[in-house]
Amino acid sequence: MARGLILASASPQRKKLLKSLRVPFRIIPADIPEDSAQKRPQRLTVQLALRKARAIAARHPKALVLGADTVVVCRGVILGKPRDRKESSDILQALNGRWHRVYTGVALIDGATKKVWRAVVTSRVKARRLRPEDLQRFVGRHMDKAGAYAVQDHGDPFIERIEGPVDNVIGLPMTCVRDLLRRACRSRAKPTEGR
Repeated sequence: MARGLILASASPQRKKLLKSLRVPFRIIPADIPEDSAQKRPQRLTVQLALRKARAIAARHPKALVLGADTVVVCRGVILGKPRDRKESSDILQALNGRWHRVYTGVALIDGATKKVWRAVVTSRVKARRLRPEDLQRFVGRHMDKAGAYAVQDHGDPFIERIEGPVDNVIGLPMTCVRDLLRRACRSRAKPTEGR
């Protein structure tokens, strides 16, 4: 489907999901700042996904580069990865027993043509209400994940219900990724004008 594909992420969950396509790819994490003044989660996630993909595409001009970014939004507040244990505790308390949304922005860049494909996927998620002492057992467990929880962790009973793609909550909505890769491959297969 896609030759020369690079995943601009160090996330083991994204790596595992992308492997399900059975397409060869390399992993080159994009070490970029994730700060932004953008307040709309759909725009924020796509902006950061593009930033990651562009950083790697600039160094690998013949590759297709896939970037992704995920945030959690509860009561209008964007929740990213916790910076410390206190923030992990605050995030989990904010989500405890509540519905929230998970947004993942995906960006694919063809380094050769500079063409860009992008999308954002949303899932609604309900956190189970846990007693304070039970909630504290999860504090600091998932410091590398938006929302400070991991739905793919079978020993994590924090999430009660998901409406929408589960892989989106994990961090890479695969139906969307397949669509972007198909579009990129069709674009690459088109003959160049003037030849």
